Amino acid sequence: MIVTINPENPQARLIKKAVQALNDGGIIVFPTDTSYGMGCDLFNKRGIEKIYEIKKRNRKQPFSFICADLSDISNYAVVSNYAYKIMKRLLPGPYTFVLGASRLVPKILLPKRKEVGIRIPDNNICLSLVREFGSPVISTTVKSCEDEIITDPHVIEEEFRHSIDLVIDGGFLPPELSTVVNIVNDTPEIIREGKGDPDAL
Repeated sequence: MIVTINPENPQARLIKKAVQALNDGGIIVFPTDTSYGMGCDLFNKRGIEKIYEIKKRNRKQPFSFICADLSDISNYAVVSNYAYKIMKRLLPGPYTFVLGASRLVPKILLPKRKEVGIRIPDNNICLSLVREFGSPVISTTVKSCEDEIITDPHVIEEEFRHSIDLVIDGGFLPPELSTVVNIVNDTPEIIREGKGDPDAL
């Protein structure tokens, strides 16, 4: 199923339809401020395992997840004063911040060490979705079998229609990734350069 949502003013009834899919244990695709993300409820272990299978991803490579705001992040990560200040300045935005995980984070997302990647994308649809859902949502970039980022939601729906439950069409998105920054030790370490300006750190 594909649902077209206005990126400037997301329709509440359509956001609720996507939230219902998450509540039913489904896997959905949604726009972010970089590319389209594939995800499910943070606490849906079966959904997370299915996304690993769809992505053919190594289980030692954990997924990041999206929170609604900074206060939400503090429930799932250890946030120092330094981390709070830097995230307050740069979020919402195209960054994934790696932080120490709290006890609330499911163990399936902590295969090697107790760290998590957390995002607050600057995208109205994505933020409306997570706020309405009331819980973090797993997010991993949607890519083709050739490992290329898919930018067209209709292509995504065609390619993954037998694997996922709903695609939110938020328009064409450029093939961009977030900038991943580890701030566990209060010293920014850039893990991956992406759309987010490293100099802003």
